[in-house]
Amino acid sequence: MTRTTHPDTLLVTSLPGIKLLSRGKVRDIYEVGGERLLIVATDRLSAFDVVMAEGIPDKGRILTRLSCFWFGLFWNVCRTHFLTDNAFDYPSELHPYLPEISGRSMLVRKARPFPVECVVRGYLAGSGWKDYKATGEICGVRLPMGLTESAALSEPLFTPATKAVSGHDENISFEEMASRIGGEHAQKLRDQSIDLYLRARDYANKRGIIIADTKFEWGLVDGKIILIDEVLTPDSSRFWPAEDYAPGRAQASFDKQFVRDYLESTGWKKKPPPPPLPPEVVKRTSEKYREALRRLTGEELS
Repeated sequence: MTRTTHPDTLLVTSLPGIKLLSRGKVRDIYEVGGERLLIVATDRLSAFDVVMAEGIPDKGRILTRLSCFWFGLFWNVCRTHFLTDNAFDYPSELHPYLPEISGRSMLVRKARPFPVECVVRGYLAGSGWKDYKATGEICGVRLPMGLTESAALSEPLFTPATKAVSGHDENISFEEMASRIGGEHAQKLRDQSIDLYLRARDYANKRGIIIADTKFEWGLVDGKIILIDEVLTPDSSRFWPAEDYAPGRAQASFDKQFVRDYLESTGWKKKPPPPPLPPEVVKRTSEKYREALRRLTGEELS
């Protein structure tokens, strides 16, 4: 199959004169003035920790808009790194690049990230379901016997993971997390992550979306814990349409599970290079991201 890239996708940014700090699976991060970062969400998509060759049209714009929406919703709940997503308020050195970065970027405070991902699970899915089937536990937490796939948990489960720059993240116990970052910080990150998940879950439920699980990342600025990275997007969460939910099976979703399911059907060994994504898979994935944005924010992407 010939690989094709949609003409409206942005896979790699180039901002000459602006210091590129890192190029992740999805985001390109630049340093601006020493204490601030410019985070640009591209249209790259990763599945099974491998970046696909094809981009998903408008994905970066949707991820940015959703993150900014949640940062705004949580502004009085916790500190965050968010400063602005209004490109016209960016420093003057970024203005030549506004056509490329406007709508898919945000200016944030630079923080010292904690080396863990704070995963909160409200339902039994993904790697949590696999671990439960094998051991009856997730990250060392024993769960009741007889649970089925996609079952709602009696209370949200905090399951931290290591952060991998490349390759697979690894689930760890809360005790291991505490040994890495300190018990007081671990407790605060767990409590704040669960609190944000519950707030987001209740908000999304009223709009026809079940947030099955999500991951938060946190950092330190002047000794204060702040929420960083992306927040509650289809890349960092499992979003399920509430009207189709039924435990005991895998669920329809508004996230990249659609791509994962296609890749699983190809027999791919989950190592680079990935197989080409058919145009219909790319198109349907873009539609799912758009629907998540519409339901959660009431906005249509222009």
